[in-house]
Amino acid sequence: MTTQRDLDMVHLRLILVSGKTQDFTFSPNDSATDIAKHVFDNWPAGWEEERVSSPSILRLIFQGRFLHGNVTLGALKLPPGRTTVMHLVARETLPEPNSHGQRNREKTTESNCCLLFSCSQN
Repeated sequence: MTTQRDLDMVHLRLILVSGKTQDFTFSPNDSATDIAKHVFDNWPAGWEEERVSSPSILRLIFQGRFLHGNVTLGALKLPPGRTTVMHLVARETLPEPNSHGQRNREKTTESNCCLLFSCSQN
């Protein structure tokens, strides 16, 4: 039976670089740092080859962006009661957070354009 508490929790499926996955459940108030510490303290048996020396080097990636330590799951507006996929990687430092607008202002000759061509032979 599903309780209201279960519906309020955020379910994460964490994927390692190796492709191994594990599901975890967290409160919307849990931060990226809280999650890294919990995963480190409860390291899954199937992940032994990927074990790291400290929770401080575990980083979460969501929608292509590193999550900084104080970001909570609630701030990401993740749907409670449903499973959200994130990547978990070992990395000593994170890139500095920038607003999207500032990044665009700093660009000079860089382009975000991507062209895809499809060639068919007759």
